[in-house]
Amino acid sequence: MKCPCISVAILAALFLFSFAGPLFYGVSPYDLHPDALLMPPSWHHPLGTDRLGRDLLARLMQGGQVSLVIGVGSALIAAFIGLIVGITAGYFRGGVDKAFVIVVDLFLTFPTFFLLLALVSYVEASVWVLIFVISVTGWMTMARMIRAESFAIAQKPFVKILKIAHVPTLKIILKYFAPLLAPIFFVSFTFGVGGAILSESALSFLGLGISPPQMSWGSLISEGKEVMEIAWWISFFPGLMIFFVTFSLMQISDYLQTRTNRKEIVT
Repeated sequence: MKCPCISVAILAALFLFSFAGPLFYGVSPYDLHPDALLMPPSWHHPLGTDRLGRDLLARLMQGGQVSLVIGVGSALIAAFIGLIVGITAGYFRGGVDKAFVIVVDLFLTFPTFFLLLALVSYVEASVWVLIFVISVTGWMTMARMIRAESFAIAQKPFVKILKIAHVPTLKIILKYFAPLLAPIFFVSFTFGVGGAILSESALSFLGLGISPPQMSWGSLISEGKEVMEIAWWISFFPGLMIFFVTFSLMQISDYLQTRTNRKEIVT
């Protein structure tokens, strides 16, 4: 598989668009324009306006900041939780591994999205709350993959020799386990970012995610669903951003996974 240069370029462009774009596009995403309600894309409003006359391009930039922060933040936390828990279960085995299996099975008993709905319904959603909730419900898959790979690494002769030599456990894990598990970590992380953005978008679409005056790509889609027939641009452009992010991340994940599998075959 070729290097996903186009996907990386798209992701970089979306990050620049969301975080650097407001520096060059000086229109406020909050200003109301009663004389420009539901205007289609034009010279003055490149992506049109919403029901309150707010500039959609400015709102798309602002919403992108929230969606990307939630996606990257929750995926990073979930990946680290999965890495730590998975290595612990795979390295120590025994009672620790049995406890791991019970906890993971308990989490997987409930569908992830319904678990998200249950948690969000009891707290007022914000960026940090959504990062916490999505990361808490998204670490299991990562942990199971890390656990399986840790089992295999723990059986290697050099690890047994290190244990016999009474090398500190933390040193073994950091120096020998972590580098071997890094490809799985990055693959899971890239998958997790796309999944977290989609989860936040689904919650916001249902009215349980980001609430005004904050905005995300998901909440922008939700705002446009009632006027979809007469103002398609309100939901189309945020949906397009989500598509570009998730598609690019999937391409990068496939590339990383292919590289990892090739290394395992060669080894």
